[in-house]
Amino acid sequence: MVSIITGDIIRSKKFKNPEIWLTPLKEALTKTGIDKKYWEIFRGDSFQIEIESNQLAFNIATYIKACIKTVKGLDVRMAIGIGDKNFEGDEVTESNGEAFQFSGETLEELKKEKTNLKLKSHNLILNEELNLYFKFASISMDNWSVSSAETVKIALENSTALQTEMAQTLGVSQDAVSKRLKRAHFNEIMELDRMYSKKITQLELNLIKEK
Repeated sequence: MVSIITGDIIRSKKFKNPEIWLTPLKEALTKTGIDKKYWEIFRGDSFQIEIESNQLAFNIATYIKACIKTVKGLDVRMAIGIGDKNFEGDEVTESNGEAFQFSGETLEELKKEKTNLKLKSHNLILNEELNLYFKFASISMDNWSVSSAETVKIALENSTALQTEMAQTLGVSQDAVSKRLKRAHFNEIMELDRMYSKKITQLELNLIKEK
């Protein structure tokens, strides 16, 4: 079982220079630590990344979101597909399986629903529960300011760093870091991240039992 995130930059055509979104997108995908073989940018403003550690998918999606929203006016929609992989191509976009199909289908749903984050697995109850949580989380995430996104990005890159250390990196006060993270509802989103990890671990255990 693998997780596939398929995404695209929202309203990218309003920016004349594609480097405006390509630079933060490449940085985000590179800094996930996942081998370049397992991620690709295609059609200029779309991307796909394969994640072997399924528990990390929401965290990685949150990180990509933060990186993109460090640029004023940019945003991203992402679909997480969880399932089997039955063919591995030379590029991630050439691979196939349930997870890839779920992710691609769900991205098309997002465009119609005008929402920016959704998950699909074979477990309908899990899908319904997590997608409800994603809707609540997106109320905050979709409205991150540039400064909030920058702070979330730094916090995710340095999970053990103190706020004073993040403040030095950002060139602001510790109080400013605290306020930005609070406005971004960072603690609540990290609570969701931990819950997501537990739910996916349980999903994996259930699949093992079924086999």
